[in-house]
Amino acid sequence: MTQTVSRPAAGAQKPPLPLDVEAIRADFPILTRTVRDGKRLVYLDSGATSQKPRSVLDAERDFYENHNAAPHRGAHQLAEEATGLYEGARARIAEFISAAVEEVVFTRNTTDAINTVAYALSNAATAKEPSFRRYAVGQGDEIVVTEMEHHANLVPWQQLCERTGATLRWLGLTDDGRLDLSDLGTVVNERTRLVAVTQQSNILGTINPLEPIVARAREVGALVLVDGAQSVPHQPVDVATLGADFLVFSGHKMLGPTGVGVLWGRYEVLDALPPFMTGGSMIEVVRMEGSTFMPPPQRFEAGVPMTAQVVGLGAAVDYLQALGMDRVQAHEEALTGYALEQLQAIPGVTVIGPPDTVARGGAISFTVEGIHPHDVGQVLDDLGIAVRVGHHCAWPVVRRYGVPATTRATFYVHTGYDDVDTLVEGVRAAQRFFGVTPEEATA
Repeated sequence: MTQTVSRPAAGAQKPPLPLDVEAIRADFPILTRTVRDGKRLVYLDSGATSQKPRSVLDAERDFYENHNAAPHRGAHQLAEEATGLYEGARARIAEFISAAVEEVVFTRNTTDAINTVAYALSNAATAKEPSFRRYAVGQGDEIVVTEMEHHANLVPWQQLCERTGATLRWLGLTDDGRLDLSDLGTVVNERTRLVAVTQQSNILGTINPLEPIVARAREVGALVLVDGAQSVPHQPVDVATLGADFLVFSGHKMLGPTGVGVLWGRYEVLDALPPFMTGGSMIEVVRMEGSTFMPPPQRFEAGVPMTAQVVGLGAAVDYLQALGMDRVQAHEEALTGYALEQLQAIPGVTVIGPPDTVARGGAISFTVEGIHPHDVGQVLDDLGIAVRVGHHCAWPVVRRYGVPATTRATFYVHTGYDDVDTLVEGVRAAQRFFGVTPEEATA
């Protein structure tokens, strides 16, 4: 299918963007390529995985070309250099979220980080070391999540409950895509052991009010885990003021490499948890009769770590800090406001989630009446526009709003108004291709 893209109607309001989009695009090699018979790549799928600036690619390449060795093991120069780069990246990432260095644990991704906590909580009940049993989850305990969670912050807790006999409870959603906190005081109660909540929904774009949730969890002595996969890349996040016990996020969603993520935990909590993975590096003393474990963060980093990826993530953090996270957030707020205005002006388009920019991030999911989201995505792809279609690993959300799936556009530092304009005209092109005129869409 071949479509022609025209420009949106004149007169649309476009306040100046805080970031220099053209200068930033020059830092991303992939954005210079064309797709679909020479069309400019319009990448609106950063919520799934972000593209990488040249500085991140160079940092990984430099590690392999000049410093490749296993950190924390050898006494030779390369091993010492690898250790310095690995721990140096840890220090910069800790600074990025205002954390202590020893509270930053490297994982494969957000999912891995959440599972590390979930298995530690279930392993705590049978841990040989008494100090590891403090946060054990068992029969009669409850875990609280929300209806808007990504599967990565839902399925591990379902499995934890199956392993331990605990009960899973959740906070629901309002019709406009926000958390319903009206029964917070009863859902989070004296039986609650942990509350797991996303800071920003990957499908709705909703930025959740964490303060009342954290406050209620503190009242009943429950731990709090915040899924920051969609927030840490896009807004300033300070664990000193977050109030949570855990924060998890992925490198590949914040300009960094795939295969690396972060589990931040309050040190006193990490220190009271048993390891999930065991083996080399995380041990203190090993005898045939048994072993003892290193303190955090090493306790949770078994085996040779993903050193090149950690170094790349350190470079990604450097890039974001140079831009300024306040400016990154303001940039996306401006784009989101403009995109919401333009998309909601198209007859037949329905935004699934908050209809305005109040407590909202740069992820917009929508449906087009008369066209399946997968078909919308196919037309957009033919125009060189990369979006995400489906349930976005948040199946309960699409069920809550009675749609089979949505089309989702997500923005980042290299996104400009021209990208949004191309998306808007692409949606109109989909309506034309499938014979759904604006009049028919609203009939």
